[in-house]
Amino acid sequence: MINGLDHIVVLVDDIKAGAKAYELLLGRAPCWRSHGDGSETVLFTLDNVSLELMAPAGNSPTANRIRNVINIWGEGLASICFRVGDIEKTFRRLDRVAMKPEPVAAVESRDLDSGRTLHWKRTRVETELARGIRMFFLELAEERPRSAVTSAAPILALDHVVVSTEDPERAAALYGARLDLEMALDRSHQDWGQLMFFRCGDLIVEIVRRPVAGADQTHDKLWGLSWRVADIGATRARLVASGLDVSEVRAGRKPGTRVMSVRNGTCGIHTLLLERAARAS
Repeated sequence: MINGLDHIVVLVDDIKAGAKAYELLLGRAPCWRSHGDGSETVLFTLDNVSLELMAPAGNSPTANRIRNVINIWGEGLASICFRVGDIEKTFRRLDRVAMKPEPVAAVESRDLDSGRTLHWKRTRVETELARGIRMFFLELAEERPRSAVTSAAPILALDHVVVSTEDPERAAALYGARLDLEMALDRSHQDWGQLMFFRCGDLIVEIVRRPVAGADQTHDKLWGLSWRVADIGATRARLVASGLDVSEVRAGRKPGTRVMSVRNGTCGIHTLLLERAARAS
């Protein structure tokens, strides 16, 4: 049913500031700019995912709803959209597993710079049934243009999208049984809690449980992003030179990886950069 993660939506207060922040972080230019009912959007498209920045525009109900969300929760991750090959078939399966999908809708977007138009069909499931995560499913008619590289040592692709949960059993049932993603890892550790990895195309949906007293047992939270880089030392040097606050490079939990944290310039998103060791031929 699911071929991969199509895009992630990030709500930002100011679209120009958000686009500038992510052009710096990713080392890539926006590939799409559009204006819709009550919102402005900027897209960055990498090898395996698009990042959509969305800001309120005007005083429509949509714009006011976005502002209200930002006022309550701050800027940050808002929703995820899975790529599928057959939206009608996906709708039927989601309905069969009681996710209450909305009717399939045809949508289009026009790029303000080039005038090019993209078309897709999408549905979304009831947020409460997705454990509080706004979740869409999309069949794209045409591929988006890729974001051009603007700096040395750019980010290549997304490695993980991280979801925080207080009920790993129900989260596993959602992503494994109902969405039919393959579980690649289920591991617990006294220092960092329980981790579950679900394959989604060539990236991972990571479900993490870090027990917190009084936490919400019924609603999960989009928590963070882990981006893939080719040379983490070079990427760190670029970001430090640009004025971002980043950690030192350290060994990752997965053998053969090196990681570092980005502490600012991410529009409120917990952000990790990851370098994978080259595979032996």
